[in-house]
Amino acid sequence: MSPLRRLLRSDVGTTWIARLAALYLRLVYLTSRFTVIGGVHLTDLTAAGRPFIVAFWHGRMLLMPHLRPPDLNLTQLSSNSRDGQVMVSTLARFGIPTVRGSSGRDGLAGLRAMLRVLKSGDSIGITPDGPRGPRMRAASGAITAARLAGVPILPISCAASRRRVVRSWDRLCVPLPFSHGVYVIARPVTVAPDADAAAMEAAREELESRLNAATLEADLVLGLPTVEPAPASASPTSSRIIGADGP
Repeated sequence: MSPLRRLLRSDVGTTWIARLAALYLRLVYLTSRFTVIGGVHLTDLTAAGRPFIVAFWHGRMLLMPHLRPPDLNLTQLSSNSRDGQVMVSTLARFGIPTVRGSSGRDGLAGLRAMLRVLKSGDSIGITPDGPRGPRMRAASGAITAARLAGVPILPISCAASRRRVVRSWDRLCVPLPFSHGVYVIARPVTVAPDADAAAMEAAREELESRLNAATLEADLVLGLPTVEPAPASASPTSSRIIGADGP
């Protein structure tokens, strides 16, 4: 077992890693300038005062805390893994609460967690390709939750002009200080309350398409080589219906 894995398995190690991660991200945020494309979609949904689902790819999660408007009550869905605990502790330092949900065989725990948050009136953030992938391929959990709760899904992606792309399954993009950051917010995806299986699959594909288009646009605006999705043959099946935030 690597030293990092041993550290992650201890509560003290998790706390220190989260503390360092939060400090590093604050440095990035303070030394970088940011542009928002399509911000009206976020502004309109926040002003409406009703909950919604924020969807973003796992590999782009490190810039997301900086985008949250101060008047948006947002809870993040996180995986139950020890790695996910690092994200829980890190987000807490930005005032973002989390709810834990499994992304196991049926994903029911994650779905219930999402519905509880939405019913309380808070919006919820989700990485529909997390916590294990395939990369940039959306599971159907957000679509199911949107239909049951009657809320829209807001797809968001982002990029930083100076970054390191980790050779992990999600190709995690680590922003560097003194960057130009770009957020691309796509049109919300809506799911009819009476949507059948075909309509649900169409909505899932639309969410995936809008997220990938937003990711491509963010990278192109900054002149960056884009990160490609996993092959289409690796797309999620019904056995993985919930994505959850967490490494």
